[in-house]
Amino acid sequence: FQMHPVLKAFVCGSISGTCSTLLFQPLDLLKTRLQTLQPAANGSSRAGMVTLLFRVVRTESLLGLWKGVSPSFARCIPGVGIYFSTLYMMKQKFLVDRSPTALESVFLGATARAVSGICMLPVTVVKTRYESGRFGYGSVYGALKNIYQTEGARGMFSGLTATLLRDAPFSGIYLMFYTQTKKLTPQGKAEHWSQLDPVLMPFLNFGCGIFAGILASLATQPADVVKTHMQLSPQKYRRTSQAFAFIYKDFGLVGFFRGGVPRALRRTLMAAMAWTVYEQMMEKMGLKS
Repeated sequence: FQMHPVLKAFVCGSISGTCSTLLFQPLDLLKTRLQTLQPAANGSSRAGMVTLLFRVVRTESLLGLWKGVSPSFARCIPGVGIYFSTLYMMKQKFLVDRSPTALESVFLGATARAVSGICMLPVTVVKTRYESGRFGYGSVYGALKNIYQTEGARGMFSGLTATLLRDAPFSGIYLMFYTQTKKLTPQGKAEHWSQLDPVLMPFLNFGCGIFAGILASLATQPADVVKTHMQLSPQKYRRTSQAFAFIYKDFGLVGFFRGGVPRALRRTLMAAMAWTVYEQMMEKMGLKS
């Protein structure tokens, strides 16, 4: 049985998504909670990431940090697979044996992420609600059924614009920085990859990934805050512009960067790890990523 290269890319992507999701789920939970903390009347109770971490462990146990991991899996395993296989397909079609330019990287990353984001959005809505601790859903399937019955298709796809505004640029900017940074490393300059110690390869890939992730996270943080608010209160925020205005009024400019630290940490580490695992696996399968 010979597996199709696109399917191989899907499998490699799914496995890398599983590893990174399990490891960094607590950071995602903290990000969602930080973004949705209500401002205190006197403004005194500004909880930081560490305070919140201890509060969750104290009130919901250590495993409480992994709340929302089942919808995270339901989203990331096929989602990362769809992303990498779309990317692989597009590279095969448009870039025959050459690496993409900076602008092509932005386009490739953004398009692959948009495809995967639209496919997985209903599960993303469920994940955000699980993590907020405000909804008592029994299972991912039960939650999807409930949202569809009570809010219709609109509820299933709430925050679509904000999600695409966040994810497509993130992946585009990330892929651009990642491919450009890799060109600066010894492996990028080496005509033959054999000149570089193979043991160092994953570390180099990971380093490039970290750098790309930090820059891409900062650029897309405001859209992430808007998306969280829209998915948790679809009745209150009907349009993206409305959510922007409300957040600005309630929290000021700072509000758009709430939860930025755990998100940047998680997105950066997850993306770096996903790419590192993906590239190592593709190489083992004899395919060029």
